[in-house]
Amino acid sequence: MGTAEDAERVVRDLCGAFGKHDAEALRPFFTDDVVYHNIPMDPAVGIDATIAFIDSFFAMCESMVVETVHLAVRDNVVLTERVDTFTVGQVVAPLLVMGTFEVRDGKISAWRDYFDMAQITKLLSGDA
Repeated sequence: MGTAEDAERVVRDLCGAFGKHDAEALRPFFTDDVVYHNIPMDPAVGIDATIAFIDSFFAMCESMVVETVHLAVRDNVVLTERVDTFTVGQVVAPLLVMGTFEVRDGKISAWRDYFDMAQITKLLSGDA
């Protein structure tokens, strides 16, 4: 099953790996049946859909850096308060995000992020 420390480590490692700007490099962090749900949007179900979704985010920006401000863990569930900073052209836009990660056998099996969709829409339209 894994410990709370294992769950925390895999989530921290995933967040750190976003700096590589390579969706395929994130594949080892997820179970094959992972569900990645950005709550304002439809969920990505399965590892291929999850990697494709992350890749589409990377395609919209030059870089994305994930800073974990707070993290709480109980058993196999990790809660994060993050600042995900997107760089699009000359615009550097921090997005406040709350995330829930469920870890199974050392990999993320569910990931739900909660954020203000209007903020990301403004960013991607260049109005940030």
